[in-house]
Amino acid sequence: MDRLICGDVGFGKTEVAIRAAFKIAFDGKKQVAILVPTTVLAMQHHETFVSRMKNYPLSIEVVSRFHTTKQNNEILQRTKEGKVDIIIGTHRLLSKDVQFKDLGLLIIDEEQRFGVRSKEHLKKFKKNVDCLTLSATPIPRTLYMSLIHIRDMSIINTPPQDRLPIKTIVCEASEEILVNGILRELSRNGQIFFIHNRVETIHEKASFLQKLVPQARVCVAHGQMDAEDLDQIFHQFKEGNYDILVATTLIENGIDISNANTLFVDRSDMFGLADLYQLKGRVGRWNRIAYAYFLTPERREISEISQKRLQALVEAGGGYGGGMKVAMRDLEIRGAGDLLGAEQSGQISAIGFHLYCKLLARAIASLQAKKPISFIDTKLEFPYAASLPESYIDSTELRLEIYHRLGEALSWKEVDDIYLELQDRFGKPPKETVFLYHMTRLRVFVSMYRFTHLKFTALSVTVEQGKTTKTFFFSKPFTQPDKLEAYVIELLKGNFYCPDNP
Repeated sequence: MDRLICGDVGFGKTEVAIRAAFKIAFDGKKQVAILVPTTVLAMQHHETFVSRMKNYPLSIEVVSRFHTTKQNNEILQRTKEGKVDIIIGTHRLLSKDVQFKDLGLLIIDEEQRFGVRSKEHLKKFKKNVDCLTLSATPIPRTLYMSLIHIRDMSIINTPPQDRLPIKTIVCEASEEILVNGILRELSRNGQIFFIHNRVETIHEKASFLQKLVPQARVCVAHGQMDAEDLDQIFHQFKEGNYDILVATTLIENGIDISNANTLFVDRSDMFGLADLYQLKGRVGRWNRIAYAYFLTPERREISEISQKRLQALVEAGGGYGGGMKVAMRDLEIRGAGDLLGAEQSGQISAIGFHLYCKLLARAIASLQAKKPISFIDTKLEFPYAASLPESYIDSTELRLEIYHRLGEALSWKEVDDIYLELQDRFGKPPKETVFLYHMTRLRVFVSMYRFTHLKFTALSVTVEQGKTTKTFFFSKPFTQPDKLEAYVIELLKGNFYCPDNP
């Protein structure tokens, strides 16, 4: 098994992991390794697993910096001897000295937090071992692997009973917003998370909040704290001894405190999309309405990419299953990435898995058509708006599919068929989609005849074919995409070798 479990934050992915681990350890008599991104999450999982399985003769251990080196080494030695049934840990589990007697299942929690090198090591780690990957917002590469069926994917769509959607508010930071949000939560005896991702100034921020709401009990948690102090702070906050936890993104993954239902994220414009969504998932884990405030600097413009991230977060916050929407949007923005990572083998190592499959498909198509076909992907740069707007196709998944099909098209007939299908399914295309259609036709034509680069400006086009570069000027800007396509093709035919239509 190599299966991705994709479910929204708090929808029960950990429950699936607990039951799978129990089946393997108790019924299968094999060992289970659970890999998590943070020490705090490792400790929380350890407590959960121990409490759920306390009536069964299973040995459950955790390796973390909360233990001494001697304690960790003893646990690893017992794991090697087969005396530990379930072991939970952070990147420490990826060390070369970690060995198992009979590993049966590897569970990777919050997969999006592990880098390529860790995943390359995991491939060696999990040979002939079942693997269960959990993520609310899988990274584009992982999601794409599931979408093209390299690995299996299961989606949890059903929210837990009594779960209410989280109210998402993106606004400029102000004392009024903070006071109102904090007092509303305190009035219902709830708790508050305040995320400030700068260790140098985190105590200043805590003092500021204390002065702002004197009756609140404020505590601070960050990754540079001593392990015992950090553990104590989390337990005291969980037990209700504090009202506001001012923390870094340490709490981002898997922290489950049902009484904390208001979240403030300071400088939310500085975070990634998956980070913001994971932080939002720290609240709303009970039957109360939860509030997530994403604060931006007062009277200061934020970057376009930050605006897009925050907008995507608001759009995903209208109901359930937002994690999948965020992941699909991330895939649309960033692309699928390199599927096999750094350590690849054979011919694939030089070019990456996706391009390898693309070239293979083209080679097969050329053999079927019994004619040579170009493997050159021409780079087109143009100032025109060429896209599939959300107002035309509102599903991110559908937009991605059509972009992919247009990108893979090898002939004008394929492009024309897709364009006719669009009109049939979604109605009359807007101007941006018409431009996309004609630019795709142009891309097919120039790829066929080994043009490597076309760069448009409002009044010119610069063309590269091999070592030849020429610039052609227009008498006036083009506003109609069909006329632009026809003009450029005639231009190329008149100045370069282009015998046929594709």
